[in-house]
Amino acid sequence: MTNFLEPPRLRIGNEDTEHRQASWLELFYDLVFVVAVAQLAHNLKQHISLLGLLGFVVLFIPVWWSWIGTTFYANRFDNDDIGHRLLVGLQMMTSAALAINIHNGLAESSSGFAIAYALGRILLVIEYIRAGIYIPDARPLTTRYTIGFAIAAMLWLISAFIPAPWCFGLWATGIIVDFITPFTASKFQLGLLPHASHLPERFGLFTIIVLGEAIVAVVNGVSEQKWDMATVIAGFFALVTAFSLWWIYFDNLGGTPIETARTEGKVSAINIWLFTHLPFVIGITAMGVGVEQVLISQTGVPLADNVRWLFCGAVALCYLALGIFHKYGVIRYCKIRSRYRIVTAAIIIAIAFFSQGLPPVGIIALVAVVSILQVFQDLYQQRPTTGLGDPTI
Repeated sequence: MTNFLEPPRLRIGNEDTEHRQASWLELFYDLVFVVAVAQLAHNLKQHISLLGLLGFVVLFIPVWWSWIGTTFYANRFDNDDIGHRLLVGLQMMTSAALAINIHNGLAESSSGFAIAYALGRILLVIEYIRAGIYIPDARPLTTRYTIGFAIAAMLWLISAFIPAPWCFGLWATGIIVDFITPFTASKFQLGLLPHASHLPERFGLFTIIVLGEAIVAVVNGVSEQKWDMATVIAGFFALVTAFSLWWIYFDNLGGTPIETARTEGKVSAINIWLFTHLPFVIGITAMGVGVEQVLISQTGVPLADNVRWLFCGAVALCYLALGIFHKYGVIRYCKIRSRYRIVTAAIIIAIAFFSQGLPPVGIIALVAVVSILQVFQDLYQQRPTTGLGDPTI
């Protein structure tokens, strides 16, 4: 901490045009979401069904949006003073409370989950009020955010005192208000675009968090089985699938959407980048659950239908999101890669559809082969060319 107490300051000016890394406080804050994602994965593992998947998504969205809110605020207005540290510390407590209430979060713990989310949003509103007071240029943006997020927080707080299932209507309304709020402030965002190197790194760190769940799933799945050749091969292919997703995402990562918004005067690229990350990280987390269930299944019998569809559907969702990233240039713009990602998603869905009767190792091997082919395709495109044009078009 370099200052004991100072007002918020803009972190997107000339002094911050160079590369900016995540702070130690941001990394510490992320640890709470490691726990929250683990709880979400555990909850899905206990309810592998269409209804269980729906419940997983319903609980995942507020957890993810809590992280998004704090991350975007810190990107623009972060200052390492005691006031900011205390507010972030309180936000960590509300996020921990979210994680605690994820188990039975749609039943007896729904009130605790709603209150935790509402308190986290109220703290974010306080931060935006503080920023608006001290930074007049940011006041139009912070005012819109303050009003929108405060309305959403009140809806979530009220829902805690309304019995199920009616409370979930207020949850839906509240999260819609939360999602719409940035769009109402689009014209004010152009003058306060996020830092072009800091924000992609923060999104990358959250992606690492959910990929970590896939690695934990491999370890748990293999450790619960007898060590035979089929288990070892299945574990190997599970790691190949996770490693392929890591490779494809991070090899194409950059500040492209922010630079596009700055040069073209549109924030739509940032919004596509932001909201497409939601199905992407949901897919990775669900994939981790699917991987563990595949690995603990009996090696000599056909994989259960619900596990097969969870695993394949989750991986397909990841590739579909990557295809959207490429199509709209929010990571490396590439029409060819976009088509390959979307076709890959369709192939993996076909694997789920036609592989009924295959053992676990066969299904996970097919998905891994399709995934590693995507890595090879990227490497082939990046090969040196001799006047043949740009291979990434």
